[in-house]
Amino acid sequence: MSKTPGLPALADGDAFGVPVSDRPVPRITIAAFCESPETGAVIQRAALDRRLSKTHVSVHMGGAAAAAELYAETPTPNLLLVESRNVERGPLMEELEGLASVCDPATKVVVVGGSNDIQLYRELIRNGISEYLMAPLHPMQVIETIASLYAAPESEPIGKVFAFIGAKGGSGSSTIAHNFAWSMSNQLNVATTVVDLDLPFGTAGLDFNQDPAQGVVDALIAPERLDDVLLDRLLVKCAERLDLFAAPAMLDRDYDIDAPAFETVLDIVRSASPAVVIDVPHAWTSWSRQTLMGADEIIVTATPDLASLRNAKNICDHFAASRPHDAKPRLILNQVGVVKRPEIPVKDFAEAIGAEPLLVLPFDPQLFGTAANNGQMIAQLNVQSRAAQGFLHVARVLTGREVAAEPKKAKRESIFKMLGALNRKPMKKAG
Repeated sequence: MSKTPGLPALADGDAFGVPVSDRPVPRITIAAFCESPETGAVIQRAALDRRLSKTHVSVHMGGAAAAAELYAETPTPNLLLVESRNVERGPLMEELEGLASVCDPATKVVVVGGSNDIQLYRELIRNGISEYLMAPLHPMQVIETIASLYAAPESEPIGKVFAFIGAKGGSGSSTIAHNFAWSMSNQLNVATTVVDLDLPFGTAGLDFNQDPAQGVVDALIAPERLDDVLLDRLLVKCAERLDLFAAPAMLDRDYDIDAPAFETVLDIVRSASPAVVIDVPHAWTSWSRQTLMGADEIIVTATPDLASLRNAKNICDHFAASRPHDAKPRLILNQVGVVKRPEIPVKDFAEAIGAEPLLVLPFDPQLFGTAANNGQMIAQLNVQSRAAQGFLHVARVLTGREVAAEPKKAKRESIFKMLGALNRKPMKKAG
């Protein structure tokens, strides 16, 4: 890997990715039987989270008795959440014994109760209960518990997904995504895969000076064939820690690909790479919305004009409401300070959006144009430029990592300086 002068990298072994408790839950059925409306409401809010988007969740009232009655004649779901108001160990165990008599062996059971009793917890676990949660619940507590139950203890963390989208065409979202990926991989030592989803017009191949014969569309056409071996063949290595899943950028076909294909391919990519940077084109389709919805971080690039302001606000508001348990979409303001162009001031833009920009990039056509024509990143041209330092700042914030400090070298005085000091000392007179 080419190392940027003056920017020491972190150790290669430093882990990065999404922890097991935060990964998406597979396609399972979940049934909750609650004794309090508050618990039912919390579980319903949790069911709307992106991590549970593949699951089917139903909420019923009645607790363990209602569950036992229902499943006496029907198969049990993959996961049962059962609330009990019994704080005494004996009555609670009797309730659960009735439920156990009708449960399929593969069904996992989580009990929600009001007793903070470690002995009760141990007894429940010994009797086959998967987890015990104490009320009142929080949606993220429910989500993390379910995610942990359906991930093997030895599972590796999956990749963290950063999805970039422009508020309008020409906002520079692709350029920013590519430079962010380069900074994250080359300056922070995070192994990164760039996925260019602008299939007919993608620029990742040009920006990284690559012309691959195959790429992401080959995987999207037949997602059922994609595995780690085929993925390795389709990726292009741009640097030691930077791979590219390029778009064909050709108009010889239609790209009418179903949303599930994108979901399948991106799931495989994030299982193989600690960080995934997705360049989402400025479009509003089922697959683009689903891709943004499933990302760990959404980054919206806008320019300081009215159309960008309207669109950026719509995107930010939509995903802030749809993803209440995630960070709000981040804003990058690009091409600020074009001569003689009326612009919305940065302060006014931020107030309208309701968020301070993560980065404000000044208009610099010479630097960005030269980099684009050369197939280089901004930091490769001028690592000390304001733009290059800005991309590194974004990488630090979104990864939570810092560039390691250079070890301080002990000062060594010149031998000539030491001899000079000795010569200046007065000689003692002989007695």
